[in-house]
Amino acid sequence: MTTHLMAKSKMALAAITALSGAFIASPALAQTFPITSAQKATATEVAQKGVALSELADNAPDRYTVKSGDTLWGISSLFLKSPWRWPELWGMNLDDIKNPHRIYPGQVLVLERSNGKATLKVGISASADRTDGIPTVRVSPQTRYDALADNALTTLRSSYIEAFLAEPLILTDAEFQGAPRIVSAQEGRVLLTRGDRAYARGGVNGPLLDDQAKLKQFRVFRTATPLKDPGTGEVLGFEAIYAGKATLVRGETSSEVTNSDGKQENAIVPATIDITSAKEEIRVGDRLMPEPPRQLQTYTPHAPAGKVDGRIVSVYGSAVVNAAQNQVVVINRGKLDGMEPGIVLAILKDGERVVDKEDETKPLLKLPNERNGLLMVFRTFDRLSYALILEINDAARVGDRLTSPK
Repeated sequence: MTTHLMAKSKMALAAITALSGAFIASPALAQTFPITSAQKATATEVAQKGVALSELADNAPDRYTVKSGDTLWGISSLFLKSPWRWPELWGMNLDDIKNPHRIYPGQVLVLERSNGKATLKVGISASADRTDGIPTVRVSPQTRYDALADNALTTLRSSYIEAFLAEPLILTDAEFQGAPRIVSAQEGRVLLTRGDRAYARGGVNGPLLDDQAKLKQFRVFRTATPLKDPGTGEVLGFEAIYAGKATLVRGETSSEVTNSDGKQENAIVPATIDITSAKEEIRVGDRLMPEPPRQLQTYTPHAPAGKVDGRIVSVYGSAVVNAAQNQVVVINRGKLDGMEPGIVLAILKDGERVVDKEDETKPLLKLPNERNGLLMVFRTFDRLSYALILEINDAARVGDRLTSPK
């Protein structure tokens, strides 16, 4: 028996521009993602004027069949020199695109060049029996279904950044010191792991209470590390290292006890927690933070609106100062500086200092900074942000400068 996936090619192509769309907790919700007025204006302009051939990638293919495992960033990189300029890709075929957030494996994208301009259209798959570009799916005689939304591609490979959406945490020293903390473990243990029981006390917001109205799931964090601006040396925040998860079993109370003098006094009975997962060994003194709600996060890669002069502060989870492609770094720009998820920045390799030996005065020369790659901001705090290195020619280093990719 033969059945066709019931979806118009228009909706599926819309997804090529889906650099707007992407890493999300529930792909089925992608169809509701908004398009900003600026993005639509750009797409409308391009729809009228077309994309100049000079803006295409050097080896842009005439045809490309979307495969499982592709990412929207990678597909846009095939066609355009600047992958974050997805509205232009959308505008190349605006009439067919109702929602630029979806693309599916099996779609064939055809690049047409005419009169110095380029357009992108939906082609016909070699395996398709219809003219809508959707391949035929043959199934055995039994009930079976496949939701298109579950097959939509993400902007980036989610495995690169998924853990960073909740694991690392940047906060002030006062916030870290004022958080609930583990005060003891059973049988005098020093190190804890999954399945162990421990005891904790509340922080500046009061004791840990076994209250049904309060969250009982917590994340455990190690002593915070100061993050300093490479230029000024100023501490911009403290990075708490994720260690694991814990569940509150019993709340914090108090009890009357007899002291060494035989007198009754009030003693604090700490809360009871169970360690439910451990990324590394958990210790007495580690802090507890409420489990954050699962967020529906989308990334629309785009250049910043204004000028940016930033630096790489640190490489996450590494004792060295170098970072390669798909590694996460911390940068010295945050929400207060206009950073938001999806902003793409160029990484500049600092030019060397050399001496002009042919000149009798032996002057010092500072070679120009050269573009070394791209990174994308995906999680922001007040003065710092986490970013993923998308492309890199040479290793990125702590202290490297960041600027607009335009």
